[in-house]
Amino acid sequence: MPEALRRLGRCLAPWTFLRIDVDRPLDGLARELQGLHGRLADGTLQATSLLLPGPLPGLRLWHRQADGEHYVYVEDMAAGCLAGTTVLNRLVEVGRAVDPHVRSPHSRYLPAYQRRGIATAVYAWALDSGICLVSGARQSPGAYALWQALGRRYGLGYVQLSARRLRWLGTAVVVAPALADGLDTRLMLWSGARERLRWLDGLARA
Repeated sequence: MPEALRRLGRCLAPWTFLRIDVDRPLDGLARELQGLHGRLADGTLQATSLLLPGPLPGLRLWHRQADGEHYVYVEDMAAGCLAGTTVLNRLVEVGRAVDPHVRSPHSRYLPAYQRRGIATAVYAWALDSGICLVSGARQSPGAYALWQALGRRYGLGYVQLSARRLRWLGTAVVVAPALADGLDTRLMLWSGARERLRWLDGLARA
């Protein structure tokens, strides 16, 4: 992590000390979305309409589930194109005991549709459905800001991937910077009381 970002993290809220050094390229995204939209239109990509409580005027959401992973496609009906996608991936690093509870979200939206609350609405839908969201090893600044905003409405804390399980670290990492910087240290969002996360190692001692 660049030193400037490290210093910034120490000045902000305790959980902002994490890797925010990735900005994903959008090269080829428009072509990828065009192909997905065509498959949705001709029925080769089977998906069902997804209704979210928040207002997303002019947008229609499609949901598909395959092999335990969730795919959400956001369609701009007036423009006749896909605005972007959110995928809730399984974590290959965890075992069977943890797998049913967690997914790792990854969103890609065209620039014109960013900062409109779309990914926030999709993540909130997943959380309200009982899915716990675990961040990737690195996050873009935009994704990091999204997680912090959701953390004001849902539970937000640190976990560590260890021996195919998740170990609870707490709502703030106040230990050595090496732990906060480690690629196996992640943010996790959840809905409801923290006590329901009994499958987390170390939670009883938190």
